[in-house]
Amino acid sequence: MKEVKIDNKAFDSIVEEYGKAIFNAAFRIVNDYEDAMDITQNTFIKVYERLDRYDPSHDIFSWLYKIAVNEAITVARRRSRTVELDDETCIQFRNPETEYVQNETSAHLQRALMELSLDYRTVLILRHFHGLSYEAISDILGIPEKTVKSRLFTGRRLLRDSLLQMGYAP
Repeated sequence: MKEVKIDNKAFDSIVEEYGKAIFNAAFRIVNDYEDAMDITQNTFIKVYERLDRYDPSHDIFSWLYKIAVNEAITVARRRSRTVELDDETCIQFRNPETEYVQNETSAHLQRALMELSLDYRTVLILRHFHGLSYEAISDILGIPEKTVKSRLFTGRRLLRDSLLQMGYAP
């Protein structure tokens, strides 16, 4: 294996640029502040350790997300439980995306997301909260684009039904 010299300033800028997005994706998947922090940290540790395997011809954002989403899915499967969103968790961090979590609509949405299976929840989060393309989601999750579209279609329907059951009518 060849030795790669790591530019710490460049790595720090990657963490600075993508850290919040990675945290928010993880939080939406696991719905736990501490777990999301751990996932974010583990993601960047793995990125640091695997920089020699990164192919610069690919988008670094997709590579980071692939690692982060896989970490979040592993944690969510290990926990395999639904955690209620509480006010204390929301208050611990402040940025535009988490400010949104504090309002009533977001609380309903987060609860409904957590009722979905991990497969549906993950594609919905990557597409609608992070604006990723079908191709990027396909690459990150290692599934065909057709499967991404199918999961999005079904996930949206299930999410709508769940919100309606909660009495939240758009």
